[in-house]
Amino acid sequence: MDDSDGVLTDGFPAVNKIEGVVIGVLAGFDSSGAPLVVFPGNTSESGLPARSSARLTKRDEGREVALMFENGDPGRPLIIGRIQRPDEIELEDSAPLAAKLDGERIELKADREIVLSCGKASITLTRAGKILIRGTYVLSRSSGANRIRGGSVQIN
Repeated sequence: MDDSDGVLTDGFPAVNKIEGVVIGVLAGFDSSGAPLVVFPGNTSESGLPARSSARLTKRDEGREVALMFENGDPGRPLIIGRIQRPDEIELEDSAPLAAKLDGERIELKADREIVLSCGKASITLTRAGKILIRGTYVLSRSSGANRIRGGSVQIN
């Protein structure tokens, strides 16, 4: 039970527990990379370090997050997810991004085209089977045979 100076009889300080989900804001990240959150009833102006079950990036700063608290302790926030805005939610009829990574191979699939680009260079794969390679300088090098085959081959 609680005595007159705010200390429980078992020696632990009295803490106002927070039950249920609280909506807070991701304020940023501390020097170790831990997310900092602010929420109603938070006493810290710069945000409290939180643990997270959701992947968060710098782009998420200032966004709302769903919080729970370990053992109801307001000093131990746990981010259980980022609140999704309607304009961010992918519509069911749009084609999903398909990527497989197994440590040995990366496979990307798309319905219309895949484009890899960096600066003035790009490689485009189209649904029609075209492969377009563009760049200010293109080098093809092989230690074995370097073959060019096609219905017709045009050079310059």
